[in-house]
Amino acid sequence: MTKYLGLILLVFLMASCKTAQPILTEGKAKDTLSSAVIVDRHYQNAKLFSTLYIKSAVHYEDDKDSQNMTAEIKIKKDEKILISVRFLGITMAKALITPNKVSYYEKMNNTYFEGDFSTLSRWLGTPLNYASLQNLFLARAFEDLQGKTLNTSIDSDKYYRLEDVTNPDITKVYSFESGKCRIIKEQFVQNQKQQSLQVVYPGENAYGVMSLPTGIIVDALQPSGKIHIDIDFNHLTIDEELSFPYSVPEGYKHINIH
Repeated sequence: MTKYLGLILLVFLMASCKTAQPILTEGKAKDTLSSAVIVDRHYQNAKLFSTLYIKSAVHYEDDKDSQNMTAEIKIKKDEKILISVRFLGITMAKALITPNKVSYYEKMNNTYFEGDFSTLSRWLGTPLNYASLQNLFLARAFEDLQGKTLNTSIDSDKYYRLEDVTNPDITKVYSFESGKCRIIKEQFVQNQKQQSLQVVYPGENAYGVMSLPTGIIVDALQPSGKIHIDIDFNHLTIDEELSFPYSVPEGYKHINIH
């Protein structure tokens, strides 16, 4: 697990062959809507907040290890995200993400990373930016779907399936429930590189006029193996004043992600 701890912090973004089943909360998809209508309905689900605090339980599995941790996620909308991962109450890693910079450190190997999103985009094989990571925690489409060429279909009479066919090297599929077109699953597959990523939102709760996910199930497949991350949102508060302390301890070694 030590090899991936920093990446757990940054994205909770790696998926495997395991198939998590999303909870569908609103009826069936009876008619095939155009992709433009589905995307428009999705973006009408406004996320109205200035700050967001999430306390979560995290279960991590790879081919060799399994761990239970806790994660504290603080978001100042459109400005910064601070993620702290703890094991047995001890902070083991911390990440600070801003629109221009990605930083994290982890105590197990006394290492830290600082860079822009291009490095992580190359590593994951899909474009990343600050909005992508913020959207991950809000149950919004990982990429901006407005104006994209998307094939539309209905999957199992239950939800709308949009597939981005603009890049032949990577398959991108987005699944939406039939009511307000909230996203329930995203899949990114690079067949030639034997890499895949799946993000599933198992449920949601209403907070006034805004709905937020109850958690995130993330699975990743890399040539080096499979990873499964189950994040359960235990406690969530909106628009409280938050602090975002972050500094790399002295003596830590800078690493590169290839």
